[in-house]
Amino acid sequence: MSKYLLNKFLFTVDRDPELVERYRSDPAGTVSWWEAEQANRILNCHDGECSTWLRFDETERAALSTHDYPKLFELGAHPFLTLTLFIGMFERDYEPLGFQTEYARRLAHITMPYPDITT
Repeated sequence: MSKYLLNKFLFTVDRDPELVERYRSDPAGTVSWWEAEQANRILNCHDGECSTWLRFDETERAALSTHDYPKLFELGAHPFLTLTLFIGMFERDYEPLGFQTEYARRLAHITMPYPDITT
């Protein structure tokens, strides 16, 4: 498991409106594409620099592919990254603040101490 890779996915997708829409409409395809094409690129570096070893495990891939943000939080994804991305994807489907309320409701079963979000 790589909390770094989960957070990197959430961070990079959230900053690209086209990727946000792609992830909303085709989550499994977006996760597969991103893992193959983007996961090993080094953030804030030119295209020639990359690593070769970063991959999601099956649990991470499944949670990302189904928009399962409670599971992502349990896996250690940073809550600010999940909240901002999923607000961008789903708040249009709810009344004002409705998605934020739904997010809180779906995470209500998690009690302190919260999962470790350090990377």
